[in-house]
Formats: sequence, structure tokens, C-alpha cells
Amino acid sequence: MLVDYKLLKLFLVKLLHTIIWAFYVIIIFYIVYAGITNQINIYVWISIGLVFFEGLVLLIYKWKCPLTILGSKYSENQEVGFDIFIPKWLAKHNKIIFTTIFVIGCVLVFYRITEGLG
Repeated sequence: MLVDYKLLKLFLVKLLHTIIWAFYVIIIFYIVYAGITNQINIYVWISIGLVFFEGLVLLIYKWKCPLTILGSKYSENQEVGFDIFIPKWLAKHNKIIFTTIFVIGCVLVFYRITEGLG
């Protein structure tokens, strides 16, 4: 049995990319949840910091995820979403959707921390 190592490597990149993406989706929704329920704690600040770090990484790599760049070495297909196990429409609009949700979460957190100051 011959193993296509290029396909195996692409699968591993897609799997890792999907796991990291899911982690960030979870922490973004956690920020929103914490803002809604007024449960602001150290985990909220760590989550916000991690999302800012991800934004910095994307900025450094000209708005491309480093895993997309890595995945492109193992695939001729360069269509949106070739490097992750999520629907193409979501991969295409991922940054705008989750940035918007993140900003909403940050506004809620900011509101909660300033609400007690008045």
C-alpha cells in the first residue's frame, strides 16, 4: 500500500487548523457570554489577549493564516477553505464574522467593567 505523504500532510494541516479555529471560536463566544452574564474574570482577559495575539499573527502574515501558507505546499487546490474542515462560505467570511462577534463581546465586557464605576 502506497501512502501519499502530501495528502497526509495536508490532512494533518487541515485537522490542526480546524482544532485551532474551533478553540478561537469557543473563546470568542466565551467573551460574549462573560459580557452578557457579567462574569468578568482572568479567563476573559486571557481570551481577549489570545484573540489579539491571533490578530497580530494575521497582520504579520498579511491577513493569511500561517497554516494556510503551510497547507498550500501540499495542495494544488488553493480555493478558499482548502486548508480547513469548515464550509467554504464560512472560511470565506470567517474573519469578518468572528471579528464582529469579538468586538461585540469586548463592548459587553467594557460595559460591564465601567458599569460599576458610575
